[in-house]
Amino acid sequence: MLGNIIASLEDPKAAMAMVAAFEEPALAARLAAAADASGRSPADIVGSAVRNFVDTASDDLWTQLIGIMNRARDPGLAAMRAILEKTLPDVEA
Repeated sequence: MLGNIIASLEDPKAAMAMVAAFEEPALAARLAAAADASGRSPADIVGSAVRNFVDTASDDLWTQLIGIMNRARDPGLAAMRAILEKTLPDVEA
């Protein structure tokens, strides 16, 4: 399941649809700020953030992610949200 979601992030429309499904304006603002700062598209930021997490996350982070997924109504969406919340820089006030 998680692998399929990660693979779908290659499609910019799928990546942005996932972000829209979060219904989290603060997370969307962090994504927009990261995209603006890097000169990359928001969809590219989503894909690279998730792939980087998958490649580098510690065992503790994976354990936390599994816990989040176990408690969620939509485990895949919860996992993606948690990954982006962990990896996207905070927006300066």
